[in-house]
Order: sequence, then C-alpha cells, then structure tokens
Amino acid sequence: MTDKVEFQFKTPEESPGYLLAQLTLLWQRKQKKALDPLDLTHTQFVLLTSVAWLSNTADAITQAEIADFNNFDRMMVSKVLRTLETKKLITRQGHKTDTRSKVVKLTPGGKEILQSALRKVESADIEFFSGLGPGLSAFNSGMLKLITQNKEV
Repeated sequence: MTDKVEFQFKTPEESPGYLLAQLTLLWQRKQKKALDPLDLTHTQFVLLTSVAWLSNTADAITQAEIADFNNFDRMMVSKVLRTLETKKLITRQGHKTDTRSKVVKLTPGGKEILQSALRKVESADIEFFSGLGPGLSAFNSGMLKLITQNKEV
C-alpha cells in the first residue's frame, strides 16, 4: 500500500466535479453581487422567476409545481416562499379545488423587484459566460443533457 492518496484524475483541472464546483462558486458570487442591492437571495430570485415563468402558461401555480420545476425540496420552497410573502413580493392562497395546495402569485411589488433583478442577473450572466463566445449554445446543450440524465424521478 502506498502513502499517497490515489486520484482517477491526474490534476484538479482534469476533474469535471472540481471545475464545476469552482465555476459554481464564481458564478454564485457574481449573482450575489447583482442581487444584494435588491435584498434578494439567489434562491428567492429563482423562486420569483419560477412563479413568473409558470404563470405565463397557467393561472394557478402551486408550491409543489414551483418545487418540481426547480428540482428543489418542497419544504425549503415553502420556507422561502413564506419569506417572500413577508416581504410582500408574493401572495399564497388556498387552492380552489385542492385544499392541501397553496396558489402562489406575484404581487405588483414582486413583479417590479423581479423585473429589476432580471435585468441585473441577465447582465451578470451575459458578462460571466461571455468567454464562451459562440460556444455558449453548446455549453447550454451540454448542461441540459446532464440535467436530464441525472434528474431524479
């Protein structure tokens, strides 16, 4: 037995997991910098965005649908939505036919904050990923493939 720890990858730069972790940390820093002035966490932003996206195709968006859309834990989504409700960015009301579900809607103030956040976050994303140039589309396709391949059912 050797005293050295054995790695499958010769260097950290050859490890996709290491690279993804590094990239994620850098990207999250940029997102935080964009969202801090609006008093939003990235998770809050994602949930507000999800309510907006899902509301474009349905009238009654439930907490469960928001959680499923994002591959998030339902309890975590409920807690974050409670915070957004306290901030008066969303409303949560009982579902008309499913008494166990809550319907989530953006308030006018929530739409206003979200629109401002979208401008900042989308600009930050464009700047962050600009180094990929025309390879951005292939990068996005690769991420979608990995998400689909690894999504838990």
